[in-house]
Amino acid sequence: MLFPSITFLNYFLPLTLLLYFAVPGRGKNIVLLAASLVFYFWGEPVYIVVMLLSALSGWLHALLIDRRRRAGRGGERALLASCVAVSVGALLVFKYSDFFISNVNALTGAGLPLTGLVMPIGISFYTFQILSYAVDVYRGEVEVQKNPLDFFMYVTLFPQLIAGPIVRYQTVQDELENRRHSLDEAACGVRRFCVGLGKKVLIANARAQLGEAAGEPTVLLYWLKSIAFTLQIYFDFSGYSDMAIGLGRIFGFHFRENFDYPYISRSISEFWRRWHISLGFWFRDYVYIPLGGNRVSKIKWFRNVLVVWLLTGFWHGAQWNFIVWGVMFALLLLLEKSDFGAALRRAPAALRSVYVLFFVNLSFVIFNANDMTAALTSLAGMFGLGTAGAADTQSLYLLRSYGFTLLLAAVLSTPLVKILGEKLHASRAGECLLCVAEPLGCLTLLVLVTGGIVDGSFNPFLYFRF
Repeated sequence: MLFPSITFLNYFLPLTLLLYFAVPGRGKNIVLLAASLVFYFWGEPVYIVVMLLSALSGWLHALLIDRRRRAGRGGERALLASCVAVSVGALLVFKYSDFFISNVNALTGAGLPLTGLVMPIGISFYTFQILSYAVDVYRGEVEVQKNPLDFFMYVTLFPQLIAGPIVRYQTVQDELENRRHSLDEAACGVRRFCVGLGKKVLIANARAQLGEAAGEPTVLLYWLKSIAFTLQIYFDFSGYSDMAIGLGRIFGFHFRENFDYPYISRSISEFWRRWHISLGFWFRDYVYIPLGGNRVSKIKWFRNVLVVWLLTGFWHGAQWNFIVWGVMFALLLLLEKSDFGAALRRAPAALRSVYVLFFVNLSFVIFNANDMTAALTSLAGMFGLGTAGAADTQSLYLLRSYGFTLLLAAVLSTPLVKILGEKLHASRAGECLLCVAEPLGCLTLLVLVTGGIVDGSFNPFLYFRF
């Protein structure tokens, strides 16, 4: 089930809210758990078993780790290794087995049959949540959750289950048992959800249509499609994060921000502090720092950066282009720590912004490709190699048709609207205006989104492969 769907908006969400606020106290967790299981079962009736078994493994392992530590019996490290093996093992089997088999066949000609397994939706997200919980219990940073229903609700919580953000247990451990609800919090959540819904349906989907447009391969067409996808993936992913954060607020949870206007960054390092923040923190806390971070020799630090970014790329997909995508960012980040980085910091702000947008755009060409051959073809075409020329009638038509909306989307990817809103909130007249404008704006967004969903069948979901 997807958030931007009639089933979710008109039936599932209203019914869930009605039941949630109708039951008292701890019953709310049971409602949320049941709703989350129905939400996942709707799209994954078979693989819901994989998610539940992974959650059960994480809960049991953490419980045993805590008990052995309290009893002073040792063995916690072996239990943690077992938990990692189970969770990562499931991820490897369902997401990466055919990738490994294909590469073994290519290298050896063995002709091993592919498994043909379909990847469970959201497995990368809930696996990381289970792992972070087990590691935090092992480190003594969080108290073990003895109630299996509360832990299962944490893992399966439908607002962030299929597209993140990656919610750390320590972020919501208190709110699993003690949440406060208010009209102000609910209203804030509704506004955030509507904004995310608008980002996804009204902006991201329209950019995706340009990406699917046919035409002779010209330089202009390649650039239009690359820019369209760069905007699409931001509004799609940040839109889903906004919807998750908004729904969380309605139900009394406060998830951390996952995007902070990454396209205004002036270095690749800054970009990754603003893009998919929850994933960056996860790899920092559970891979980079345990490897030694930057408090090691330069060679080991290079290794640490490369390991993190190889894993980051591989986390996104079982294809070589994702690995190349991760390595590309590793090299750029290492470059920024050299003399080049010092020179970059002295360059004009506009030049630094162009540098970031240029390489981010190229990176998403690699990210979006079906394989490295397709990626190299697109990259070559962007620079005039193997194309039918700089432009033709069709690509110029697409530029005229989508040029303004691409520019508008680019402006909306900056904090300009947020700044205007803050200035209005700072004045009494502006506050009064927003009291009327915000509810009307949310209602308008819901009407437009509903119309877009009903009238159009083009509603791609980028995160099925994650």
